[in-house]
Amino acid sequence: MTERGKYAGQDDDARPGAQAMVGDAIAGSAMKGFSKPGFLPVYLRNLLVWRRLARASLLANIADPLIMLIAFGYGLGSLIPDVKGIPYIVYLAGGTVCMSAAMSASFESLYSAFSRMHVQRTWEAIINTPVRLSDVLMAEWLWAASKASFSGLAILIVIFVLGLSREPTMLLAIPVIMLAGLVFAGIGLCFNALAQGYDFFTYYFTLFLTPMIFVSGTYYPVEQLPDWLGRISAVLPLTAAVELARPLVLGRMPENSLTNLLLLTAYAGGAYLLALRLTLRRFNT
Repeated sequence: MTERGKYAGQDDDARPGAQAMVGDAIAGSAMKGFSKPGFLPVYLRNLLVWRRLARASLLANIADPLIMLIAFGYGLGSLIPDVKGIPYIVYLAGGTVCMSAAMSASFESLYSAFSRMHVQRTWEAIINTPVRLSDVLMAEWLWAASKASFSGLAILIVIFVLGLSREPTMLLAIPVIMLAGLVFAGIGLCFNALAQGYDFFTYYFTLFLTPMIFVSGTYYPVEQLPDWLGRISAVLPLTAAVELARPLVLGRMPENSLTNLLLLTAYAGGAYLLALRLTLRRFNT
């Protein structure tokens, strides 16, 4: 993973030269006025830090999915016939929305969260107040999902501006993006709890996320996969998200929506609970 790959699009917490005392000061200021400890002050602390680099952060988070959408959509789209009667770039657009959310949530819950937890020890500073470690983790989970939502929404806006789709049902894709963000934020925090350094996250991207993107229907229908791989794809969270978002981008209601929603909800809740257990074990040993 290159330096750009590690830190591009992340706030100051993810950069080695960031000063932890700045984050702690912001955390203290965000917690003023709250009579009860909880995740909200920590969430607001992350938001305040991110606001300083919001424009650059959003640009970096959507750059790769946007480049792939344009390059593959217009480049390969001119060579590939319609997919299920849909122009390839329009077909690709629905998958790109979910891919963008997954990538953004993953980077935030891995590199940025690890910087706050291990490098700068911001988490330690916060849990020395009445805020509990579970509150910090909840805030990190929701914040990573929020950044995923920002990135996914930005891709939806690009799709609208390019005229690829202007269907009203695109608005219904926003909750799907948020739920996908919760899933990948939770999974990322599991890896974060196990990591001893940034290099550990290479396993996540190389062995987990990148293969999932290629077998989840982002670039081509899952029906093109071998039967055994198609059965694996059917239970992957990104597949469920794509199957929900793509029809909405195309102006249709998705099939098997309840099944896919339940699958994503189960992944999100299960990943968060596992991340909480792993994080508590890390801090108690």
